[in-house]
Amino acid sequence: MTSEISPHLFFPEARLAFHPDRASDVDLHPLRGLLRFGPYSSGLVPDPIRIATIAPARQGNELYGFMKELASQYKPTERKDYLPPWPSFRKAFNLDMRGAVKDCHIELDDRLEGEMKDSAAPHVVLADRLLRAIRSLEARRDAFDIVFIYIPQSWAVGFKGTDGDDFDLHDHLKAATAARRIPIQLVREDRALAYPDRASVMWRIGLAIYAKAGGVPWKLADSDPETAFIGLSYALRPTDSDGPRFVTCCSQVFDAEGAGLEFVAYDAHEIDVQRDNPFMSRTEMFRVMGRSLDLYRRRHSGRSPRRVAVHKSTEFKKEEIEGCMEALHLCEAVDLVQVVEDIGWRGVRIDRDRQSGKGKPTGYPVERGTVIPLGDRECLLWMHGDVKGIAERSYYQGGRSTPRPIRLVRHAGHGPWDETARSALALAKMDWNNDALYDMLPVTMAYAKTLARVVKRMDGLGSASYQFRFFM
Repeated sequence: MTSEISPHLFFPEARLAFHPDRASDVDLHPLRGLLRFGPYSSGLVPDPIRIATIAPARQGNELYGFMKELASQYKPTERKDYLPPWPSFRKAFNLDMRGAVKDCHIELDDRLEGEMKDSAAPHVVLADRLLRAIRSLEARRDAFDIVFIYIPQSWAVGFKGTDGDDFDLHDHLKAATAARRIPIQLVREDRALAYPDRASVMWRIGLAIYAKAGGVPWKLADSDPETAFIGLSYALRPTDSDGPRFVTCCSQVFDAEGAGLEFVAYDAHEIDVQRDNPFMSRTEMFRVMGRSLDLYRRRHSGRSPRRVAVHKSTEFKKEEIEGCMEALHLCEAVDLVQVVEDIGWRGVRIDRDRQSGKGKPTGYPVERGTVIPLGDRECLLWMHGDVKGIAERSYYQGGRSTPRPIRLVRHAGHGPWDETARSALALAKMDWNNDALYDMLPVTMAYAKTLARVVKRMDGLGSASYQFRFFM
């Protein structure tokens, strides 16, 4: 037995595409690419994007002022080695954004804060008042594209539930509006309005607005057109009784270019819960994989993908593997990959000293894209690390701490780690709700976490599929 590990591999940073036909419109940097080429779906999003608003009494001007900021220009005061100046919404996305017609702007009455103060459940009072306003706007759904909701800090007592009440205002509103197919953007006084780097705020909100309006900022440039990615997540759904908890299962489907198609969600019943980790029966896994495959076929003229990669955070039990294989039997290759985020491994970059020939710790962290196989079924993948081609010198997102890898465990599939690791790295750049170069997880897992958190709060899931833009 030896303590040596396998030699490491390295995969370069994934390129992003900013035009469906011009192969030359590519860049490693998502924001730089937008400024150079414009968004991938340029010309396909309604111009202008119309904004409806909900605000506290006599505070609607706060939202109007924020919208004016989006139309202005700002230079970054942080992350200057990565973040370009904000050029205005028009110049960033090649279209305008403006307020919707007059009756799409609601100011709540000034009794709300007093009622919250007097109530034993202020979060219920606040949520009810906001949902009534949203239902009022729903009657004019054809007159707006997105709803801005101003959340002042004076409402903080209603952001969370009382002890033992699993309530979160953000997730509660997302669950209610997603069911109505209404995209919303919460504008918090203590965050979006107070954060000092206005360029950073404008990039993040601007990207979210464009994606929520149905736009595609970028896609992956180098991908296998016959591959589909599926992200699985589960959430234990709270019930009002002492009966068994239902499990909400979410399955998000991505095409080869990393664009999320849609997702399905339903309450599963044939579930084995082990240490709060749910595992599906063969029948339940067959059902969710079958519905996921149907989503892909609907967008690809009835054609099944040649290869499918399924990601989830827990291991694949024997029955789950059998259910996947039965549902995906028409696909040539199926990879079932467990993505483990919290691990104890760390890595230090060692370069050979030219004079002595000995190894010497460098001043830079391990490169993003480094892979160390731990055997046929496991590998370490550095999603976070040093990146070339972004800044004048090396770029290390966050600029602090020693980057830790994630662990990929393959429960089905074979061959080298190249495609599995390369696709995970690329999918980490496909979060359109973030202005960073990459996330710490592939978007299959990052979106799955959000979906599970919000979907479990929806009253009725039905059989319809959903677009992720309503949950951003």
